[in-house]
Amino acid sequence: MKLYQRSSALFADALKVLPGGVNSPVRAFKAVGGTPIFADRAKGPYVFDADGNRFIDYINSWGPMILGHAYPPVIDAIIEMAKKGTSFGMPTEIETEIAQLAINMVPNIDKIRFVNSGTEACMSAVRLARGYTGRSKIIKFAGCYHGHSDSFLIQAGSGAVTFGSPNSPGVTQGTAMDTLLARYNDLEHVEEIISSNIGEIACIILEPVAGNMGCIPPGDGFLEGLRRLCDKNNILLIFDEVMTGFRLAKGGAQERFGVNADILCFGKVIGGGMPVGAFAARNEIMEHLAPLGKVYQAGTLSGNPLAMAAGLAMLKSLEADTDIFKRLDEKTEYLRKGIDDGLKESGLPYTINQLGSMLSVHFNEKPVIDFETSANANNEYFKKYFHGMLANGIYIAPSAFETWFICDALTYEDLDKTIEASNKVLQTL
Repeated sequence: MKLYQRSSALFADALKVLPGGVNSPVRAFKAVGGTPIFADRAKGPYVFDADGNRFIDYINSWGPMILGHAYPPVIDAIIEMAKKGTSFGMPTEIETEIAQLAINMVPNIDKIRFVNSGTEACMSAVRLARGYTGRSKIIKFAGCYHGHSDSFLIQAGSGAVTFGSPNSPGVTQGTAMDTLLARYNDLEHVEEIISSNIGEIACIILEPVAGNMGCIPPGDGFLEGLRRLCDKNNILLIFDEVMTGFRLAKGGAQERFGVNADILCFGKVIGGGMPVGAFAARNEIMEHLAPLGKVYQAGTLSGNPLAMAAGLAMLKSLEADTDIFKRLDEKTEYLRKGIDDGLKESGLPYTINQLGSMLSVHFNEKPVIDFETSANANNEYFKKYFHGMLANGIYIAPSAFETWFICDALTYEDLDKTIEASNKVLQTL
């Protein structure tokens, strides 16, 4: 590997004009130390940095590159659309086309509204739930990230069922009081919160497979239990499928687990790598949204034609490939097993979580099932592991609290190189 001289110089320049030198905090390597790698280009399963180094990429732009970087049908679609114009501020046929395809692929939705990010999608979904139910409070889960809207930047209070408190300056206590925090994979705790707030909760929002405290799958019966609690108490269930949508299956987590939510949020894959989000629901809920109803949501660049072209090309490719999710599962399982074997030999405390094409390594011998158990892992081991993998040409998320994303462009030779690098690094920890 070449030294990161160019990346270091670029970061020094960025620090002068961007807060922390980045436009999203996780890119800054703050959790692992060191200087962030500046990307120059990417193709297939590889990303190339400004110094000319090639890395096998397990970030995949944080999820959307499920078929690999610079996927030709997506690139071609963007180029052809750009020739017509980059934005119109008017309806376009392609918005309807991608909406029809998404609705056909995903169970239990009748209408969809496109926005510009996952944050927008989740924020709008919660507003819609509040408008539909006439209630103010929401339940979210510690460790689940739904973007940086005020309602979601909440940490636990002092008691098990108390109101949350803000964990970011700029979020008011008033906003925090409407967000109730629960423990992931703990149905009894959710029941306690509902019992203490009868008739006041509009919705429960969660990542059906958590990806922001590492990959944490739902426990047996957890999603089914939430569905029952919501039905019993007239609460809307929102699945934040920004990560899992069109990744775990064509129909996302709903299809994978056989549990239907009331409102779904999308991002990542649905935009084919462009900044796109969306939220969707049944007619009876979506018809409360402006201009049909009184719940207001708008976006000047929503449904941007370049983004719609990229997303449509991506969804068409996924729909047409009958084996794509089987291949992704098999490749991820192969990688998990190889890394697991090396960790067993190392004698280090560890847990590997995997579901579909999402995976994470936790240096914690206890099962990682929620934010608390994820936070108890040995972060010093992870820092060394991250930098060791980087030095061996493997780019994983620069945080122990982020999932790995596996793309179909990865070959088994790439996976073997990753396993070999992991084993080599583990011997040094």
